[in-house]
Amino acid sequence: MVRWRIERRAAPMWVRPLIPLVAIIGTFLLTSILLLLAKANPFEAFYNFLITPLSASVSAIEVLVKSTPLLFTGAAVTFAFAAGYWNIGAEGQLMAGAIAAAAVGPAVGGLPPVLALLLMVIAGFVGGMVWALIPALLKVKLAVDEVVTTLLMNTVIMFIVSFLLNGVWRDPVSGWPQSPTIADSAVLPKLIPQSRLHLGFILAWVVIALVWLALRRMSLGLRMRAVGQGQEAARFAGINVSKTMLTAALISGGIAGLAGMSEVAGIQFHLIASLSDNYGYTGIIAATLGGLNPIGVSAASLFIGLIGTGAQSVSQVMGIPIYLGNVVQSALLLVTLGMLILQNYSIRRAA
Repeated sequence: MVRWRIERRAAPMWVRPLIPLVAIIGTFLLTSILLLLAKANPFEAFYNFLITPLSASVSAIEVLVKSTPLLFTGAAVTFAFAAGYWNIGAEGQLMAGAIAAAAVGPAVGGLPPVLALLLMVIAGFVGGMVWALIPALLKVKLAVDEVVTTLLMNTVIMFIVSFLLNGVWRDPVSGWPQSPTIADSAVLPKLIPQSRLHLGFILAWVVIALVWLALRRMSLGLRMRAVGQGQEAARFAGINVSKTMLTAALISGGIAGLAGMSEVAGIQFHLIASLSDNYGYTGIIAATLGGLNPIGVSAASLFIGLIGTGAQSVSQVMGIPIYLGNVVQSALLLVTLGMLILQNYSIRRAA
């Protein structure tokens, strides 16, 4: 009788680039089961998911709009994860950046647009960085698990948002829970007239490029990757692990805060409770699917933006609930994580 055994063994290098592709195929196979149970044609659904949004300029531009916050949050998660700091708090850091931008936006009306926008960017970055500071300090000073603290901070920030929108920022005329509208000089310019695509999309790509440069070409990135691969070995090599991890956490929070700023300055023009469509959590999916590589993360963000836009097409054409897009994203994360785990194991015939 032939016996097989599972042993821990790293997969060949050529397998790793195939993981995102296999994960996408596996995700569509899983969601096909749900579509069949709903008596829908999976091929028609996937056509509307992936092709229909790109067949018209309006929906194609909307793909880029939906991808913009994911580029920020995906880059933020990638930066933190590279140092072994598991930042699950990009959602809260995004909202913190949005609060800061919403506070600064109405106050810069008398400034030139260039200066006003610069202050908005600084406010968003600092807001996200400040919100990331507490769990980062708890991690480096008290060894408190950052997965727990960053996740809990996401809930805390929503209570703060509710307090502000139902208190000092509530519209005195309509009573609507939203912050004051930001000044015209603080609004991110549109890249395409009569569309929602704004300058934040370009800023997101600048951030992606800077993250790639930091991780691949700078000494900070080298120290971060050393810490991420083994803290004890990094300490032995003379690297200040606590300082490196704290730096990674704060910069990650700042990048996530820019996502909130871009939504306030480019889309909503004020702070509302539903500002983020779980962009922080979806950024984790983009980072994981992209293999924690800024280039891969950018491609994954565009793909997830396509799924989000395609979900609207599927709902309109086939009458399937729009929440199917969330199901696809969740399945994509689970399948990708499964593939990343399985790549470290192989099945061999027992001797």
